[in-house]
Amino acid sequence: MSQSFSIQENFNLSDYNTMGIAAKARYFVSVKSVEELKNLLADTRFYNTPKFIISGGSNVLFVSDYDGLVIHVDIKGISIEHEDEIQVKLNAGAGENWHQLVLYCVEKGWGGIENLSLIPGSVGAAPIQNIGAYGVELEEVFDSLEAVELETGEVKSFSKDECRFGYRDSVFKNELKGRFVIVNVRLKLQKSPTLNTSYRALSEKLEEEGIGDPSIKDISQAVIEIRQSKLPDPTEIGNTGSFFKNPVITKNQFQDLKSAYPEIPSYPDGEKVKVPAAWLIDQCGWKGKRFGDAGVHKMQALVIVNYGKATGKEIWNLAQKIQVSVKDRFGVLLTPEVNIVS
Repeated sequence: MSQSFSIQENFNLSDYNTMGIAAKARYFVSVKSVEELKNLLADTRFYNTPKFIISGGSNVLFVSDYDGLVIHVDIKGISIEHEDEIQVKLNAGAGENWHQLVLYCVEKGWGGIENLSLIPGSVGAAPIQNIGAYGVELEEVFDSLEAVELETGEVKSFSKDECRFGYRDSVFKNELKGRFVIVNVRLKLQKSPTLNTSYRALSEKLEEEGIGDPSIKDISQAVIEIRQSKLPDPTEIGNTGSFFKNPVITKNQFQDLKSAYPEIPSYPDGEKVKVPAAWLIDQCGWKGKRFGDAGVHKMQALVIVNYGKATGKEIWNLAQKIQVSVKDRFGVLLTPEVNIVS
């Protein structure tokens, strides 16, 4: 069996997670192709070793060291699978940087993911989370993906329906969690897209810039500027972006909250109501609070940050305290958007 990957032991993961947590992996390996991944999974030394998949590391919090094998997916490549006058079907390797893919598509004039500009992380992580921002979610442009089953090493294809997307959710966060490694993702993008400027902050930004008939490039740039004004750069201060999901509650529950807090913002979500987690956290007084090197960002209450040497345990303890305070005051339980690895 050919082998081009290199196994490292007691590996410091601080450069492989955007929170900058210095947890150690018992074993670590970076794979750059499907063949390397399949060879790794066929290696009898690791049959019974727990495995954790990481790529951009933008959506994970290591609460402690990982006593297993961390597999870093670094599979690159962007190719056109099909193109006609209306749309482009694009295939991207799981290790590609998501934002760089968005910029590539914007430059080509292919629309559909411009609202998802500057979201940190890799292409492979995008469908796991069903990433979304400024009125758009990945599932709207998603076609299919390929993933390697950890147990068998077989490559399997998943359609949009089979991924069972939900709000920041998919089958890969539920019954298939830890069973597959996504290796590539296919997207369907439009050459004459219907632009989405429904999100208030985005429409206000475009109006402020005097842009009445925006292009996909205008929308991408507006989103980038909004995000940069609110969110810290992970290369400068450790963070995972939004730490919690925006809670979705019943209309009756929302009316009760509205009666007590008339100023509470909200967004319709089918038969339910979505409430901004940042507002709830801010109302509980957490924005800008710091405890050692763990804290809540001064500009965005939804972002928990590592000011330098915070441990994963310290970050998680802070997150749990935020959960308790929001639950006590509003009766709403915040659910982490981040994958907690303990």
